[in-house]
Amino acid sequence: MNKKLPENFFWGNSTSSMQTEGAWNVDGKGKSVYDIKEATAETSDWHDAIDEYHRYEEDFNLMASQGMNFYRFQISWSRVDPNGDGNFNEAGIAFYDKLIDALLKRNITPMICLYHFDMPLNLAEKYNGFLSRPVVSAFVRYGIEMVKRFGNRVKYWVTFNEQNLYHTSEAFNISGYMKGDKTVDEMYQISHHVMLAHAGVANYIHQKTECLVGGMLAYTEVYPATPNPKDVLYARQINEFLNRNLLDSFVYGRYSHEVMTYVKNHKIEMDYQLNDDEVLIQVTSDFLAFSYYRSETINSAKVPDGTVPNQYLDYGAQENPFLKTSEFGWQIDPLGFRDVLTKVYNEYCIPMFPIENGLGVRETYDGTEIQDDYRINYMRDHIQAMKDAVLEDGVEVLGYLGWGLIDIPSSSGNMDKRYGTVYVNRTNHDLKDMQRVPKKSYWWLQHVIKTNGANLNNLETVESH
Repeated sequence: MNKKLPENFFWGNSTSSMQTEGAWNVDGKGKSVYDIKEATAETSDWHDAIDEYHRYEEDFNLMASQGMNFYRFQISWSRVDPNGDGNFNEAGIAFYDKLIDALLKRNITPMICLYHFDMPLNLAEKYNGFLSRPVVSAFVRYGIEMVKRFGNRVKYWVTFNEQNLYHTSEAFNISGYMKGDKTVDEMYQISHHVMLAHAGVANYIHQKTECLVGGMLAYTEVYPATPNPKDVLYARQINEFLNRNLLDSFVYGRYSHEVMTYVKNHKIEMDYQLNDDEVLIQVTSDFLAFSYYRSETINSAKVPDGTVPNQYLDYGAQENPFLKTSEFGWQIDPLGFRDVLTKVYNEYCIPMFPIENGLGVRETYDGTEIQDDYRINYMRDHIQAMKDAVLEDGVEVLGYLGWGLIDIPSSSGNMDKRYGTVYVNRTNHDLKDMQRVPKKSYWWLQHVIKTNGANLNNLETVESH
């Protein structure tokens, strides 16, 4: 199918601040929880990233030349609010002022994400991050201030990156949580506090501005490992607890009835207070954003009895024999991408916005163009799946954003796991010159964007440059 995607479709790139900016201790920036993480044998520290703080003009030129018209970036909370106490840093705010203007100059629409795991260190140490309610208030104060500063130029907003991860065991790694027993009660409390923080900012945006805001999930399609009815049950429960619970919150302003029944029956203490309903019921979403990289398969026989559904995959995930697997163990499943787009849109009828997708691969640069046909194949198959959702299933999709399309360290700090269509010349332990070098996929994606998704194939027509 060579039909184009809708007019005004967004093509772009997504990143986080700690994976791009560097400049960890300049211009009044406070420490975040990432700034104190040390390098390991297989990861870098977070002090330099790809030096976007000083090189954003160069990178925006590469995006514009590729044809991109959208960039989702993150504000570093500790750069603009060094201690998370509302004592804002004007030098940090000025950096994002310049960055936004540089995007608009190139006709690239900005989207701001307010939090991508990098809690100000002061709030983590003082309050144990989102385990405590004062951090909810601190986040809402920070988020509203950023909307006041930038909302006249930035229309699209996301509060939390992959918000459903706070309802999994990963919550203890991304919420500023510094100490504790990592209990189910604490996981549910963190997740609820993060939802209240989202609500505080999203409700302000809808009440006071013309901006658009949506919730974001890390959406992993989960299949039953076999036709065993218990595998089917577990797959459905995972979707309910990890995805639909928040989708209901983003759209209807309430948690899943099934999830809240489970909380009541199992006496989970999630710090749900009397007035929380008044905040949550006001929540609506202008779009539903999500990341999609892979699918999982659940084998219920591997899950210990009594395990909370949020943690089924900690025990019961297993390889799907029908799918290929990346070198980092992620199974490649474009059809799952289509299914997520279509089933969520069918149920909620809210515009869908996939704002992360991509393939992480080890690559080295020897002075010749990197021939990354594997990345082209991955992106082509996922874009085609998205086109099928739009053109065959009738899904309203706002755009397609790849993840880290200029190489950045992975979420673990591993520079070897590269997602980019542009190579950045550094390793985990050697910054080298950080030269930006387009790969073969850069020119392929340039052509895709130029045709608005009409031409995804013909790899042989993508000439080396």
